[in-house]
Formats: sequence, structure tokens, C-alpha cells
Amino acid sequence: MIGNEVEQKLRDLGFGYRAKYINQTAKQIMAKESPDWLISLRGVSYEEAHQALMSLCGVGAKVADCVCMMSLDKHEAIPIDTHVWQIANRDYKLLKSSPTKTLTDKTYREIGDFFRSLWGEYASWAQSVLFSADLKKFNKEAKSPSSKKRTKGKTTDKNEKSPEKRTKLS
Repeated sequence: MIGNEVEQKLRDLGFGYRAKYINQTAKQIMAKESPDWLISLRGVSYEEAHQALMSLCGVGAKVADCVCMMSLDKHEAIPIDTHVWQIANRDYKLLKSSPTKTLTDKTYREIGDFFRSLWGEYASWAQSVLFSADLKKFNKEAKSPSSKKRTKGKTTDKNEKSPEKRTKLS
């Protein structure tokens, strides 16, 4: 994973822009950490593992939470993406008083802290269920014939937002 040809090979395999980060992160780990460093993060707190992962090239809060949840047995990790953010706003009215158009670091922490306090030590499992159910619901609505409407000879998707109603989510 650290050879000079690895980035191009990863691109050829479909990793896209992530190829650079994967290659640079592998090089960073090999240069600065022991070979057992990643596995050793299972023995530290969620917060410590999360911060350590975020020190790697190209790793932000969501990727760090994904690794914590799926590989390091950190069940309190909650990866927050646009779907989870929408669930927090729609179903829990979490950010009703101060809605934002972008998912800031502060908002990311607030949503994660809220769900951790609500669901306890297995918050990641609950988040996964909500996330999956929401995607399944979204997919059913998108494929449903009733989600299409006819206007002036054109069929449009009523679930599709107009450009002015779209929000920028990162």
C-alpha cells in the first residue's frame, strides 16, 4: 500500500480521489506508527481512537467514526452524513432552533452527543438501523410510480427538489 505505483492502481480499481488518501495514509502509518498501531486503538477510549484516526491524511470525523464503529468495536461511534443529519432534524427536531445549511464540526458533535445520550453504549447500532430504514424508505419512494407527476406533458419526480430548495451538505 505504500509503493509509488499504488495510487494509480487504486484509481484503476475505481477508488477515485480516495486513492491518494489511502496511499498517503498507509505511508504515514508505516513512517510514524508501529505495524500494530491501528489494532491497538481497540484498547483506548472512543474519543482517543477518533482523534488518532483524524490525525491521518484525508480522515475526517465521519471516516474516523466509520472506522471506530466497524473496525475498532467502538459502539458509541456515530458516523454522521446527510441522511443522519436529516433524521436528527426531521424526527428529533434536534437543530430546529439553529438550522444550518452545512454540517459543521460543532453540529456534527452535537448530533453525535445527542444520539449517544439517547441510545447509550450501543448508539452505533441504533444509528445503523435508522440510517438503513431511512435509505430503504427513500429508495421505495424514489421507485414508486406515485412519486411521479405529470406537468405540461412532462413526467417529473415530486421527490426531486428544485435547485433553490437544495441545500449544500458536506
